[in-house]
Amino acid sequence: MLTDIVGPYKEISWILPFWPVLLISFVAALPGTWLCKKIALKFGVVDKPDGTVKTHAHPIAYLGGLGILLGFTAGILTGITFFEPTEIFKLSMKLLIGILAGASVTCFVGLIDDLFNIQPFQKIFGQMLAAIILIAVGIRPNLEIIFTQLGLTLPPILDPILGVLIVIIFVLGATNSLNLIDGLDGLCAGVTAIITIGMLILTIHIGTWNQSSVYDPIRAIVGLALVGGTLGFLPFNKAPAKIFMGDAGSMLLGFVVAAMMILFTERQPLWWMASLMIFGLPILDTAVALARRLLNKRPLFVSDRGHIYDQMIDRGIPLKKTVGICYILAGMYAVIGLIMCPLRHRYAAVILAVTVTISAVVIWKKGFLKMEGLRGAVKKLKS
Repeated sequence: MLTDIVGPYKEISWILPFWPVLLISFVAALPGTWLCKKIALKFGVVDKPDGTVKTHAHPIAYLGGLGILLGFTAGILTGITFFEPTEIFKLSMKLLIGILAGASVTCFVGLIDDLFNIQPFQKIFGQMLAAIILIAVGIRPNLEIIFTQLGLTLPPILDPILGVLIVIIFVLGATNSLNLIDGLDGLCAGVTAIITIGMLILTIHIGTWNQSSVYDPIRAIVGLALVGGTLGFLPFNKAPAKIFMGDAGSMLLGFVVAAMMILFTERQPLWWMASLMIFGLPILDTAVALARRLLNKRPLFVSDRGHIYDQMIDRGIPLKKTVGICYILAGMYAVIGLIMCPLRHRYAAVILAVTVTISAVVIWKKGFLKMEGLRGAVKKLKS
């Protein structure tokens, strides 16, 4: 049974006072990205084509992730100014600074990888460090209330253990999922903006029910700062790209989205399910990549051109149209996630299961799990 989409406690306009966060993050990211492009070109920090995975025609400037971080930082610092000096202010500032610190760590680790090509376990270690920062400032799932909502009992000894594991899994999963989807001009940034807008709409809905005097504004500030930073970068990254975000950018975006999803675990399992559905496209692409490599007995962690967007290109779909289709898919999953939110848990679970099943059938029927031609060029990548 549907509940009211707009709660009785606040109008949907409650988020409007936070609009400067979006403006400031965009205004900071736009010239920040331009400056990063100039610095990258001056010092030769460029991504060179390799003819297999990196198929762009000429070297492209890196460091775009730093431009996004600049915008995101400006937005978060702007958001902090909205709070009065109370106990709520102290907690809110702690959470926002924690998210900003974790985002900076992932961006820095990604930047090191962009510059020096570090080992995968070193990147994972950096991502886990960022996850620990979230845990340290108190951002972890409220498993007790979630289990209670589902009619289950959680042993007290398991609560902190599962909470830590879930935060680490979410951070590792989201950072690497968005890293994998960063393969075409404008793709990762645009998809992330769509996902974050979906989460902002979810945030507005939750806020009308006055669920949390702390978490409602935190979710709004983080979401607006991420959208502003991403949109400030996107004009330089759309085809033909003038700068790439690199791992510094994709890992940063993934971490912040992971933090937002964890913030949705505050009270209702339904919010968590909805946020996961909104993040559906990166989850789908990662699942397809892993399943395809497993089914074809290929190394799981060796890059290839078999992602959903790569296969669209291989099938003759132009780059801009491929990116547009991915935007539509990201929007579709976001809309489904938002439709789930006002429903009862059992109905939302049915929608989730049906969506997963339909996605899997389409992937199978369209042959996206096959490896042939460039999609199977694992050996070439090693030479």
